Amino acid sequence: MSIMAEQPQQQDAPTLKPSAHGKRLPRWFTPASVLVSFVLAAALLHFRGSEGITPIAIVVVTVVFYLIISTSIAFVVEGRRYATDRLVAGLIVTAFLLAVTPLISLIWMVVSNGYSHLTWEFLTNDRDGLTLADHATGAGHALLGTLLITGTTALIAVPLGIMTAVYLVEYGSGPLARTVTLLVDIMTGIPSIVAGLFAAAMIPRIAEYFVGPSVALQMKTGFMGSVALVVLMTPIVVRNTEEMLRIVPNELREASYALGVTKSRTIVKVVLRTALPGIVSGVVIAVARIIGETAPLLITTGTTNVFNWNMFTGYMETLPTYVYASWSNQQTRELAWSGALTLILLVLLLNLLARFIAKAFAPKGEK
Repeated sequence: MSIMAEQPQQQDAPTLKPSAHGKRLPRWFTPASVLVSFVLAAALLHFRGSEGITPIAIVVVTVVFYLIISTSIAFVVEGRRYATDRLVAGLIVTAFLLAVTPLISLIWMVVSNGYSHLTWEFLTNDRDGLTLADHATGAGHALLGTLLITGTTALIAVPLGIMTAVYLVEYGSGPLARTVTLLVDIMTGIPSIVAGLFAAAMIPRIAEYFVGPSVALQMKTGFMGSVALVVLMTPIVVRNTEEMLRIVPNELREASYALGVTKSRTIVKVVLRTALPGIVSGVVIAVARIIGETAPLLITTGTTNVFNWNMFTGYMETLPTYVYASWSNQQTRELAWSGALTLILLVLLLNLLARFIAKAFAPKGEK
């Protein structure tokens, strides 16, 4: 007599248990409660007078009315447990709205104030290349300076940060590794103005051996600004890359070693390749962190009204310093919004590029 193994019965999808009262509110209850709360909030503020009717006041009063109405009705119909669940869910959604409202407000303010001057001429002319309303316009020189300084910073900081992270994860041990980790932690908290002072003090001392002390003490260049930003960007790249390398499964390393692959080749072909999407995302976060820095660049690069393609000679303006200089002048304040919008769009393009690179180089099955 053969014994047939019992086949596990397929369990049905879990269903929502009825409340203690045996009833559940319909799905349209939540939007209906929001609508009723909005009407009550608008009516209350209207009776108080036109001075109190603002979008923020309407939203706040609507949220309060919704929490009271939904919780009270749910307590009567569904019971205390489901009423508490609706109250907590409403508080969580409210916290989310409070978190994203400043971001949405910021983006709306920058777009609404800056799109009018965001033209091709604005992006390709310097301050002396175009006139509008009797004052200079154009941020092309600032856009060029931002790309040159940020690109140079990335060329220095990204390899340095990745190699440091590889050392800490794959090779580092003992006092030296602990010292490097401590220094990276300290560098993460360095104020940006201190990084600018460091570059402004170090670069002239090195340059005086090549160009003389009189010239070196007066120099402000784009490369000096890149050195200041390297100090800020490198620890971010190190920390992110270190975390990405640590989550790579050790089984991948052991399988590579079992096939006779050297450790260095395993790191390059297996570990870094597996962690590449996360590393690229971290690099973009680090670039977004330093692309908007103003204080160190005011000290190291200065400001100018014309294009400068040379990283080692002459002042070089960036978008953050352009926004600062434009806002300082009452006649050019509207151009500061356009410069800020250009900076936001540049960060957006970098994020899209990072997503494309991460997807293109991600291991199979993770795309």
